[in-house]
Amino acid sequence: MEIIPALLPHLTGLRLEAVVVRGITVRIDAATQTVRAPCGVCGAWSTTVHGRYLRRLADVRLGSHEVLVALTIRRFACVNAECRRQTFVEQMPGLTRRHARHTVLATGDLQAVAAALGGRPGSRLAQRFTVSVSRSTLIRMIRRMPDPSPMTPTVLGVDDFARRRGHRYATVLLDMHTRRPIDVLPDRTADTLAAWLRDHPGVQIICRDRGGSYAEGARKGAPDAIQVADRWHLLKNLSDTVEKVIRGHRRCLRTHDEPTSALTAPADEPVRTGRRAANTRQRHTAVHALRAEGLSISATARQLDMNVRTARKYAHATTAEALIGPNASSRPSVLAPFHSYLRQRLTDGVHQTAVLHAEIVARGYRGSLRVLRDWLAINRTRPTPATAVRVPSARRITAWIMRPGHKLTDDDRINLTDARRRCPDLDTVADLARGFAALVRHHGTGQHLDAWINRARHAGYPEIRGFAAGLASDRDAVVAGLTQPWSSGPVEGQVNRIKTIKRQMYGRANLDLLRKRVLTTP
Repeated sequence: MEIIPALLPHLTGLRLEAVVVRGITVRIDAATQTVRAPCGVCGAWSTTVHGRYLRRLADVRLGSHEVLVALTIRRFACVNAECRRQTFVEQMPGLTRRHARHTVLATGDLQAVAAALGGRPGSRLAQRFTVSVSRSTLIRMIRRMPDPSPMTPTVLGVDDFARRRGHRYATVLLDMHTRRPIDVLPDRTADTLAAWLRDHPGVQIICRDRGGSYAEGARKGAPDAIQVADRWHLLKNLSDTVEKVIRGHRRCLRTHDEPTSALTAPADEPVRTGRRAANTRQRHTAVHALRAEGLSISATARQLDMNVRTARKYAHATTAEALIGPNASSRPSVLAPFHSYLRQRLTDGVHQTAVLHAEIVARGYRGSLRVLRDWLAINRTRPTPATAVRVPSARRITAWIMRPGHKLTDDDRINLTDARRRCPDLDTVADLARGFAALVRHHGTGQHLDAWINRARHAGYPEIRGFAAGLASDRDAVVAGLTQPWSSGPVEGQVNRIKTIKRQMYGRANLDLLRKRVLTTP
């Protein structure tokens, strides 16, 4: 019996009568030893015992055993005739509470589990602690938890989060010094934020995003507070603007290569003819076209349904003629005496097969029309269609422009240079974007904002001018964002934590329950 107070010190002050172990349960029979107790309504002390009854309280586990405290409690009669309560039950400080089925210590542990995990996951974890508790009980425990003591921070962080994306939103308020949430507002309107600020005077700095409702609410509720526009949101707004400009200039990026003539053999080299030579030239052209698009040799082989070794041989060959060897067993072509004449006629611009066939027949040709057609298919000088240049996406080009220079790879620099060469308008956009990004990434540069706005207003892009007009309308907050060390990063972290809590509760948490978990979970 003496070991119980040592292991369970919160039972000190009780009269321990028996300890019974049954399976995994340890039952401790105890009784109170107090002589008098105060009334919970009027506070009058009473020594008149009205009766006794047994309370069964689940306690923290002892080793691998769950503990049940069977406590005999007395009911006192209130001695105050004016009290609305005739009898009351004594409570043991640090052990019992009204209507509670767990001890104060066990309730604290379960509240911590419920606030961290929610109902159903918390119930499963409690079973590991040999405590049987339902998910509904844990949810009720969360709702009964007291709110943190009210406080007014000097630096306040404000941001919204979705209760139901696209339909309902709420606002989380953060103490930027402690980085802990201090309140959750039911919506994201300016009036709600202004009312909270009027009820909590003393806020000196307000960190917010570029949303107009929070700016208006801050002006109404705390007109003397300094508003700080978040630097990340400034870069995000600029990035979206640059992407819109680039999307409008995709047409000029789609320039074409200069057309080239079909490959013809030198005049002093005989041109290999026949089906094998034609197939070789076609496959060589197809392999090099896919390789020019950036495909690997393996991917090229899969797309053309050929062996990898064959694809590698074609890829390494500079010309198709290098792959067409002489066929010793083949006889001279019947068309060979007319090759020089036909090349001259092709140079003169005569490409019709029927016309050329009639001319060489008049000169003594005795072969078929098919032989002439095959030869012309290979040797006819015909301009190849212009090959369109692969243009990177607008988002990728925007990333190259917005990313600091030391974080760009060599390929990124080459691709960005090529894009700027094809579309000179990107030079102006890139210079403006990188100039503003440099202001954001280096503290204490707010004095240069006006000069950048003037440059942007004279740019020939409506999107850039609109972005500059937005900065001018919110100038004080933007200058503070470029000067002050505060940002909305901690608030964004809390928003991500709120998303995790919502997913744990399967999106079925009411705002009051979600607010409790946000404010009470460390």
